[in-house]
Amino acid sequence: MGYVAIKGGGRAIEGSHAAVEALRTAQGDTGTPLPLSAIETQLRLLTSRVVSEGGLYHPRLAALAIKQMQGDTLEAAFALRAYRSTKPRLLETPIQDTSKMRLIRRISSAFKDIPGGQMLGPTFDYALRLMRLDLADESPEAFRSVADKFLRESPQADLPDTFPKVLDALRADGLLPPLAPRSTTAFDITREPLVFPVPRSAALATMARGETGSLLAVAYSNMRGYGDVHPTIAELRVGYLPVMLPHPVTGEPVEAGEVLMTECEVVAMYEGDKGEGPPMFTLGYGACFGHNEVKAIAMAILDRALQKGMRDGPTNPSEDPEFVLLHVDGVDSMGFASHYKMPHYVTFQSDMDRLRTTQAKAAHDPAASPRGVEA
Repeated sequence: MGYVAIKGGGRAIEGSHAAVEALRTAQGDTGTPLPLSAIETQLRLLTSRVVSEGGLYHPRLAALAIKQMQGDTLEAAFALRAYRSTKPRLLETPIQDTSKMRLIRRISSAFKDIPGGQMLGPTFDYALRLMRLDLADESPEAFRSVADKFLRESPQADLPDTFPKVLDALRADGLLPPLAPRSTTAFDITREPLVFPVPRSAALATMARGETGSLLAVAYSNMRGYGDVHPTIAELRVGYLPVMLPHPVTGEPVEAGEVLMTECEVVAMYEGDKGEGPPMFTLGYGACFGHNEVKAIAMAILDRALQKGMRDGPTNPSEDPEFVLLHVDGVDSMGFASHYKMPHYVTFQSDMDRLRTTQAKAAHDPAASPRGVEA
């Protein structure tokens, strides 16, 4: 879980907690508390980010964490992970089939026409980034009419239950390597420490729970020239994945529910023949809870970079598993940065004593003055 705050000065800490709560309700008697349903639906992308970085698919609890932490996504993810750690683990799910997703969005930048067709769905990609000032004074009636109008005017198309994968078509044409045998076990980052080298499942699990901005920054470094992954998105999916669990009596898979998730599969530069067959495209994969396309894309780019680094040795930071995986977790990074706010009286006193001793020596013998002393 990373660093946590130490205890000390009980009355001061209680007062600090009271001040935080007072600021949360600073509107006074006229204020209205945010209902969790409003956070979960109207701030759905924020909720998606917290369930992903918190590693627990529970949108309502994520909304509660957002409300409690006043919109701080890192603190909300921390709270969600802490809650998760208190719950018993009943079983592990078998491998889930993402081709069974109930899609709300599905695009490909590799082909104009893909099996099943492109589905733009909900996205800001094609909208101008202009402030909608009319939302500042949006009336309840106008607010409620938006969804009603959409459902009333949208064409009712008979959509299939599932859509084929674009990668299947590329694989059928011999442009991708055949599917590797599925592993029956995956690395559990919540129970096992990362000891390098780590399997690919450990890298994917770490990035799936990683902080969106951190993943984007490291992936962007690769795209900008500190790497050579310039991918094409074969398929980007957003939808609800049925979670299949074995029946406790019969053992047959039954649907226990569904989770909203984002999946991205990218095709990168092909690799030449190394005595293992003809040249083929390389792949990168990203998937996370919620609707978070930037995170899934960044994760897929880093997956491709890390595969190269694990095989040939890293030539840049984004190909170094230890560099990437130990620096993209937002909760750990926040904890380390925040721990500097905690008392460091003893160590700083030692630093001052060393500096004063060095200054005193320099005053008596200027020629012995060091060019710099690291504290």
